Amino acid sequence: MAVAFQVAFDCADPAALARFWAEALHYEVPAPPGDFATWQEFLAANGVPEDQMDSASAVEDPDGAGPRVFFQRVPEPKVAKNRVHLDLRVAGDAEGDEGMAILEAEAQRLVELGARRLERFDPDRMESGWIVMADPEGNEFCVS
Repeated sequence: MAVAFQVAFDCADPAALARFWAEALHYEVPAPPGDFATWQEFLAANGVPEDQMDSASAVEDPDGAGPRVFFQRVPEPKVAKNRVHLDLRVAGDAEGDEGMAILEAEAQRLVELGARRLERFDPDRMESGWIVMADPEGNEFCVS
């Protein structure tokens, strides 16, 4: 049986990064537990100090198929290239010019959400193309 997992991001602003990735992945920020209207109400009721209430956030696949993505505030900034990154597989079976047109449209949507475009790799005989992007905090990811 496979092990369930979540992907965790160290970051400066968990709520903002969660909003970006929720839109990028078509995920949702989960609702607070029980009868709480907001996460702040839930955290306050559980004694979390106000200065720690924005220290974490998460997004989840509304269909329950994809992994949960967790964002945790850390004091240090990002200093190097990611060793692990997400690949957003949006082109499906489309190849060549058609596939790249799909990637370009998705890259533009992500730029409008706050991502930066870093580099485009056109398809060749061995591989489909992809576009390297960075999220609002500089974490690299690919659109393929």
